[in-house]
Amino acid sequence: MILKPGRILLLLVCIVSLDMGILSAETVSMQTGGVTVFFEKPLTSVAAEVTEVYSSVKYELQRTFRWEIDFRPDIVLARDRDTFRKMVGVDSIIAFAVPDRNLIVLDMSRVYTKPFTLKSTLKHEICHLVLHRYLDGEKLPRWLDEGVCQWASGGIAELASEYEGRALAGATASGGLIRIRELDRFPYDEKSLILAYEESRSIVEYIVGEFGKDGLLRLLGELREGESLDDAVRNSVSMSLYELEDKWHAHLKRKYTWFYYLSSNLYTILFVFAAAITVYGFIRLMKKKREYVDEDEDEERGG
Repeated sequence: MILKPGRILLLLVCIVSLDMGILSAETVSMQTGGVTVFFEKPLTSVAAEVTEVYSSVKYELQRTFRWEIDFRPDIVLARDRDTFRKMVGVDSIIAFAVPDRNLIVLDMSRVYTKPFTLKSTLKHEICHLVLHRYLDGEKLPRWLDEGVCQWASGGIAELASEYEGRALAGATASGGLIRIRELDRFPYDEKSLILAYEESRSIVEYIVGEFGKDGLLRLLGELREGESLDDAVRNSVSMSLYELEDKWHAHLKRKYTWFYYLSSNLYTILFVFAAAITVYGFIRLMKKKREYVDEDEDEERGG
């Protein structure tokens, strides 16, 4: 996640003044291997792991994008989940990056929660810093930023939610996909946010699937040269952004039919159906009992 400018100021105030608790008075730092990690002493072993993992993440991202990582990121390990949530404003986010500061903040209470790993989460956030190091952030749409970072980190996003993994199939089946032009900025309600992340990943994976990794790198290279998004897409994949979106939508409709959506949510559907049957049976039972009571009362009055 890229933190909004209004929240960047809050973060910097938090880090400098220590008022919000992301960093306490007992915060220490570890500087090695091209990275600086800020943490509280109970997280010393984790900080050491971060410095080790960063070396391999740096190497892999440089090989993926063929761009040099020539900056030293600062990584803050946050222990308190409530304070972290106040910073990002969304409970499902577990990490974020501030490219202008080469800064990453990780919610250590959830970084190791399945399916996340420290490496995949860190790789995702470093990817944000790399993209913003070489591309103009004003010309980099949010969907491409988040989609590329999910692709580069093995499909891992930076948010945890009960809706994850189902939003794209449901939106495709119901005709509720968010248009690419609307994904320059992401929504903040959880369901729409999850869908935005899933769409972003899907678009980038579609580009790689149709035009190869080099097709995606050409697109990024065009943006690096200063081209607009529309021109970058046309120059790299020989079609307009509108045409690309149409072809991607057609791909999704072939992949996510109603049958797929229903089968992937079979247990939920069966549970709801069983619950409905139970409620219906209960109502029938109460109705019969009431009928028996009425009959008994009629017999007593008749007697």
